[in-house]
Amino acid sequence: MGSDLSAENLMVSPDSHLENISSNIGSRDKFLPFHIPDIGDEEINAVIETLKSGWLTTGPKVHQFEKEFSEFIGVRHAIAVNSGTAALHLALAAIGVTEGDEIIVPTMTFGATAEVVCHLKAKPIFVDCNKKTMNIDLDGVQKAITSKTKAIIPVHMGGHPCEMDKLSAISSAASIKVIEDAAHAFPARHMGVMIGNISDISCFSFYATKTLTTGEGGMVTTNDDKWANQILAMSQHGINKGAWNRYASQGSWYYEIATLGYKYNLSDMAAAIGIQQLKKTSLFLKVRERIAGLYTRSFSDLPEIKTPVCSSDINHAWHLYVIQLELERLTITRNEFIDLLKEKNIGTSVHFIPLHLHPFYRDTFGYSSENFPNATRTYERIISLPIYSKMKDDDIHYVIEVVRSIIQRCKK
Repeated sequence: MGSDLSAENLMVSPDSHLENISSNIGSRDKFLPFHIPDIGDEEINAVIETLKSGWLTTGPKVHQFEKEFSEFIGVRHAIAVNSGTAALHLALAAIGVTEGDEIIVPTMTFGATAEVVCHLKAKPIFVDCNKKTMNIDLDGVQKAITSKTKAIIPVHMGGHPCEMDKLSAISSAASIKVIEDAAHAFPARHMGVMIGNISDISCFSFYATKTLTTGEGGMVTTNDDKWANQILAMSQHGINKGAWNRYASQGSWYYEIATLGYKYNLSDMAAAIGIQQLKKTSLFLKVRERIAGLYTRSFSDLPEIKTPVCSSDINHAWHLYVIQLELERLTITRNEFIDLLKEKNIGTSVHFIPLHLHPFYRDTFGYSSENFPNATRTYERIISLPIYSKMKDDDIHYVIEVVRSIIQRCKK
């Protein structure tokens, strides 16, 4: 590789050594984004149809979307909301989370998972991650349970379901609820059962980067009639059931506020997109599975990279494809690896910066990097590569080529 990649140069002048490495790799003129939503004519025409209908807010399209989503999952109730965060907030409120309660949350997750706990004046109790799956560590869950624990929020990292059978056993023994953060997990399965039809309540996100998108949006699923009615009411200011159609010919101007609520309802325009996206779910998943398979096979001979695991008892949603760098085998850091990919016009991301490392949670609850060693170590090594249904074969092979080239030039 030449003297430019010597240990001395790596330590003294990191920018120059990255430039030299980058110059040896083939390039492309157009930037490959980390994600592009797969929106076709079907979604565009559905939105136009909705705009022409004159019904823009929560209406018939939302109810159609809820019905078709619940049928797809196989669950009794699906309530559409305007974000995955709103879904989590409503789920916790529905089970009665209040000030003084403790909610077990993985530190390896996005801020929304713990944020909603704090908004309800409860306390998030962080738990470390499993080194292999990055999902919540079950031994840590067991140790975190106290008399104040009200619920556990497992997060299916990247689309790999948590060990829901074991989590269910733990929660049942302690008489606490399981509220799934399923933002990554559509349409994943655990032991043949779809995520969204296993626990007390499940919360999905339809953000722009998700496997099914409505731009912004989310869904709450449950088999419990009482919770479903509460969540529906709370999502629309606490207004009694059926008030959505009070401006239609069959509706009435009269309504009642039965409980304290929020402005969390989904629009018909967003639902129109979701209905079309739902029809394409199987196709989207097949493409993601193919990309994941190509990545894994192409990196299988590189000891410098750990590819994502996929347990035999699950069906992965492949929302993310997260590699872990074996930094002890490399002459560069994770951040430098990302910079090299960016120089070659490849967009990436990091999922996630663990919550205990963020100033708010660190300072409010007194956490440090040593408290959760698995998550801290994992965070320093992870890179999320592009994986989405609009990727072309040339895009996939280019990512593979660049990753392999960087490894070859930067391995010890």
